[in-house]
Amino acid sequence: MTIKDDFKVLIIGGGTGGMCSAITLGRLGAKVDLVDIAEDWRPLGAGITITGATLRALKDIGVYDEIAAQGYVGEGIRVLSVEGEFIREIPTPIPAEAGVAGCGGITRPVLHNILSRHVLEVGTDVRLGISVDRLEQDADGVDVTFSDGGTGRYDLVIGADGVSSRTREQIFPGAPKAEYTGQSVWRIFIQRPEGVDQRHFYLGGKNKVGFTPVSDTEMYMFINQRTEKVWRDPQTLPGEMRKLLEGYGGIAGQIRDEITEDTEVNFRPLEAFVLPAPWHVGRVVLVGDAAHPTTPQLASGAGMAVEDAIVVAEELEKVDFDVPRALAAYSARREDRCRLVVNSSVKIGRLEQEQATPEEQTAVVDEALAKLAQPI
Repeated sequence: MTIKDDFKVLIIGGGTGGMCSAITLGRLGAKVDLVDIAEDWRPLGAGITITGATLRALKDIGVYDEIAAQGYVGEGIRVLSVEGEFIREIPTPIPAEAGVAGCGGITRPVLHNILSRHVLEVGTDVRLGISVDRLEQDADGVDVTFSDGGTGRYDLVIGADGVSSRTREQIFPGAPKAEYTGQSVWRIFIQRPEGVDQRHFYLGGKNKVGFTPVSDTEMYMFINQRTEKVWRDPQTLPGEMRKLLEGYGGIAGQIRDEITEDTEVNFRPLEAFVLPAPWHVGRVVLVGDAAHPTTPQLASGAGMAVEDAIVVAEELEKVDFDVPRALAAYSARREDRCRLVVNSSVKIGRLEQEQATPEEQTAVVDEALAKLAQPI
């Protein structure tokens, strides 16, 4: 079944969730407009870790082969002590019939380039430097007023505008905002040392340290630190990151010694929450971080956004594009799975802050990854 020719969709936000929504709906035949407040359509950050469940969703989108060719795909997570001694391997399960690897990684610019090309191929009209000032809807559609003075009428509006979603504020005035979890994450993008063929976690220390390959030659390293919610002077970040890595052995120690004052460090506080369902009002719906922003412990934030895009399209097809019915079914289908990701990620973060044993931390990861391997 394909969507009716005059079905118009507005997507607010050009990140992973917004782009995947444009792809899934554009392939159904919808006329899709995508707007983003940024003047430049480009990603923030260096790298992204991908679970097997996310790879499965990206295969449904039609980009798995490109991800595998241009990024990294593999199996398992190697768990090490602070000194760099092997503790165990966390399996990264995914049903064999999915036809994808158990985990992976990719640079954000490469992922953006892959998805944005498909967005344009389905005929999406992308407009940058534009936000939405007003949403007014009736039973048949949504009238939109844009920040540049333009207007439009749409059958469906998708808010994919992230953790600080303006769309969420517009349709749910007074909705809770994402809360700081007590941790911040440090990330650097570096060359992949010889012998690094899978994801790594260093557990049992004051901070969690890890890295993920993102190509044949590159990877990114992260540190999850318990700290007050503060923003730091970018010029001091390399030196502070070296101090956080004091006492770490193995490859983590090697990387510490290679950090210079010129190393680019990405630092941000971690926030999370789940908006209670339903995630729509009439014909306006939230996807991705706009509805369920999470911390990176399960590497599933982007994956949940990709799955959201798939489910919205599937539910629209099931009910012959009756938008309110489809959106109600979408929220009902997604809430428990997204809540699992957020709650498990926050729980892992709390265990990291408490310096819980590696066994306690990995038990939560094991359980959550097994559940995420189940069908969406």
